[in-house]
Amino acid sequence: MSVQSVHTIHSGTDVASHRLDRDTKRIIFAAALGTVFEWYDFFVYGSLAAFFSTLFFPKGNETAALLAALATFGAGFVLRPFGAVVFGRLGDLVGRKKTFLVTMLVMGLATAAVGLLPTFETFGWWAPTILVGLRLLQGLAVGGEFGGAVTYVAEHSDADRRGFTTSWIQITATLGLFLSLIVILLCRSSMSAESFSSWGWRIPFVGSLALLVLSLYIRLKLHESPVFQQMKAEGKGSRSPIADTFGDRRNLRLVLVAIFGAVAGQAVIWYTGHFYSLYFMTAVLKMSLEQANLYLLFALAIGTPFFLLFGWLSDKIGRKPIIIAGCALSALLINPLFHGLATYGNPALADFRSKTAVVIHANDCTENQSLFGQLFSPQAAKECTRAKSFLTTRAVPYVVKADAASLTIQIGDEAAVPFDEAKLLRALTERGLPGLKAPAEPNGPMVVAVLFGLVFLATMVYGPLGALLVELFPVRIRYSGVSVALQLGNGWIGGFAPFVATAVVISTGDIFGGLWYTIAFAASTAIIGAILLPETRGRDINT
Repeated sequence: MSVQSVHTIHSGTDVASHRLDRDTKRIIFAAALGTVFEWYDFFVYGSLAAFFSTLFFPKGNETAALLAALATFGAGFVLRPFGAVVFGRLGDLVGRKKTFLVTMLVMGLATAAVGLLPTFETFGWWAPTILVGLRLLQGLAVGGEFGGAVTYVAEHSDADRRGFTTSWIQITATLGLFLSLIVILLCRSSMSAESFSSWGWRIPFVGSLALLVLSLYIRLKLHESPVFQQMKAEGKGSRSPIADTFGDRRNLRLVLVAIFGAVAGQAVIWYTGHFYSLYFMTAVLKMSLEQANLYLLFALAIGTPFFLLFGWLSDKIGRKPIIIAGCALSALLINPLFHGLATYGNPALADFRSKTAVVIHANDCTENQSLFGQLFSPQAAKECTRAKSFLTTRAVPYVVKADAASLTIQIGDEAAVPFDEAKLLRALTERGLPGLKAPAEPNGPMVVAVLFGLVFLATMVYGPLGALLVELFPVRIRYSGVSVALQLGNGWIGGFAPFVATAVVISTGDIFGGLWYTIAFAASTAIIGAILLPETRGRDINT
């Protein structure tokens, strides 16, 4: 080969490398922007879940209705692992690009349909039934979307910048939530409360059709992943990615280590900080939805860049130490942070709680109607359930003692008296309980500081996660492996964190009791990850 030929090839390589660098920026933007819109579609319901309890579920037991709304939000996570299986297989067989175009179309249409759905008042039980079905479709779509996007970007990235480039995909879930909160705030501020309750809530859902068209237009311009093309050209692709993922003991072990050594902790930390904190502020601390959304928006704006920081840092020191440190810190700090949120979020309520103790004396509380039973016959709740609901709705701390033939309520050292809502409310109000409609009067800067702490912990565990998962799985099953690990962890462990936490609070009377779900998974993930999770920085992802 002549010197001139060698020079020509070398020059062509330089040009291609330079072009790839520019293309990588365009690819990151297109993939991330599309994923932001898809997360917006998925989270706009979550941002209105407490509000939806009054629209799509029967009145009569506000606590049961809230649980039903949270369970419906969680329903969107049920099919995410199945979406990971279905679309992961397609992504490994026909390509990354084609697959996440399909997931985006399914997500956009299901979201718009929610905005057109009649409420319980006009459509009866068909309304929540169809709503659950649409949430399942959303979960199916997002189950295949995120793993595809992060895989696609990683396979276009340089090895020494993979943590930073994939962190732009990790940031999309937070940005999608951010966008949903902004749209809801704009809608609520531009119309009366009556108009928003009547028809204004539909705008964020139906308006997502515009985002769908824009996202599809952007993604249609993308090219297939070069790593996938090379794999296909060399005939190394898997003919059965799912069988190879779950049937091969080595690959199955990778999935389990990824879930319980990284993703489980990330999932509960992210959803506790981003969603349960929102429910906690509105349902427990009695902030207005506008207040809670605004504080969370400020915290997200301050904290979101740290996803990129920790993605970048993982390129320097490794993925594993950052994720494990984030899980360990979360296990230690989640409880104190929520105590701080309660103190600063509603000082009057915090003062009342510190001075008030309520005991429910009864013999039927342990044999009480299940929470799920209340969802379908809320009017039939037993007296103990009604008493718990009354106290929980007002964030009054209580304990239950099965030591009386009939139900009585004891406040402090006073004598126990039969349960009577009006008399109990009057007694609690005299002790300083703020009214349900009383303004919360939070310490705004401190609330934002606490929320920032929660978001910061999420950035530690989530920022480097995309690169770690892509590097953990071989190319022939990568889309499937990444998607399944992400969605089993986020869908079945993290997605139900708000529901589980709220159910624990209702059952125990402790507004902080539900946090042990998050603490347990964060701590166990830190331990398992420290022992079993390999460091993946610098791995060749072409194999």
